[in-house]
Amino acid sequence: MQLRALIANSRLKSKKSALSRKKWRLSPKYFGLLAMASLIAVLLIGQPIKAFAQLSFIPQEQIAPPVAQPPAQEIRGVWMTNNDTDVLMDSAKLQNAVNQLAQLNFNTIYPVVWNSGYVQYPNSAVAQRTGIYQSYIGKGLQGQDILADLVKFAHSKGLLVIPWFEFGFMAPQSSELVLNHPHWLTQKQDGSLTSNSAAGEVVWLNPFLPEVQQFITDLVVEAIAKYNVDGIQFDDHTSLPNQFGYDRYTLALYKQETGKNAPRNPQDPAWVRWRADKITAFMTQLNHAVKQRKPQAIFSVAPNPYITAYNSFLQDWVTWVDQNIVDELIVQVYRPDMTSFLDQIGRSEIQVAQQKIPTAIGVLTGLRNRPMPMPLIKSKVKAARDRGLGVAFFFYESLWEYAPEPSAERKSNFKALFNSPASRITAQQ
Repeated sequence: MQLRALIANSRLKSKKSALSRKKWRLSPKYFGLLAMASLIAVLLIGQPIKAFAQLSFIPQEQIAPPVAQPPAQEIRGVWMTNNDTDVLMDSAKLQNAVNQLAQLNFNTIYPVVWNSGYVQYPNSAVAQRTGIYQSYIGKGLQGQDILADLVKFAHSKGLLVIPWFEFGFMAPQSSELVLNHPHWLTQKQDGSLTSNSAAGEVVWLNPFLPEVQQFITDLVVEAIAKYNVDGIQFDDHTSLPNQFGYDRYTLALYKQETGKNAPRNPQDPAWVRWRADKITAFMTQLNHAVKQRKPQAIFSVAPNPYITAYNSFLQDWVTWVDQNIVDELIVQVYRPDMTSFLDQIGRSEIQVAQQKIPTAIGVLTGLRNRPMPMPLIKSKVKAARDRGLGVAFFFYESLWEYAPEPSAERKSNFKALFNSPASRITAQQ
């Protein structure tokens, strides 16, 4: 303030008459002040903060130091599958993929680690004691540990690795897991065991059965313990289609806790709520188990939009966010057109979630038999980011391989979308 007053005073004096200016110049007092002001101005032009801090009449502690602005915090992820691709299997291809993602300013990779009743890493003690034979599973073409390879490559480039527990409670009917533990399954009201999914006809492990909960928990904690990963992710299959839950164990538990028989209507609100609450209770326990092993691990979920997730699959992820058992949310919005896409990403539950935790939208970049044009992908990414949301793409190969445009053109477009880095906090040990 003293400096501003000094400069203002000198400007006011300069407007006086020639006689006054002459007197002003001849006055030793004002000459000294002018010299000081000139010196200060020169210093400020070169190093403003430093000059201010060194002035004897301005206390050092009152001057805020320059604050370095961190890069934008934004999820820029991609799922890596073991279907329709060998990128995870081949060490050279995997390293090249990671390098490419780093160059295009991605920051998170979600590799599959639980698929079709098998753990996608070698030497799983949990799988072995459950009777799952998988000596060849989780090893690459060069005999390498796939997940260990990915963690090494990704962390060297600053990318997070959050293993993706893809199948959740779902399993093929012919898998060793199901054949060895048929009593772990739940069923529909008519006694049937299967449902159709993107993975074909599958059965469902009973998420309310203590043995099943312990098995899933043991697998997750094993992955967290064995590898220096940054978290773990559960998608829309850590759930149960609402037609299921009519097995003997679940019906008895419902009767014990409510004093009523389970409704014949699988969509009965009380019946839906009871089963959804049970899954929420399990997710809470699972979160605690993960955090106990690695407190900084990211507990990520990637469900369907809420209305579908809750009503059809008993996934009450709004409550999960509200109860702070989720560190990251990616909502799968694989809509084929912009109108329905915009409707879903603008919903209030997503807006509420993004005020609490990193939140992103899952965008489909294509399948082998369903290529996705780049203009539509760009529009979806822009719409999500305009709303402060990150993005995650399903899946790696369709970013630029299973595509209607040339690979180089697709890569150029992704580079333009993410033209600057966006780092994320890791949970590395």
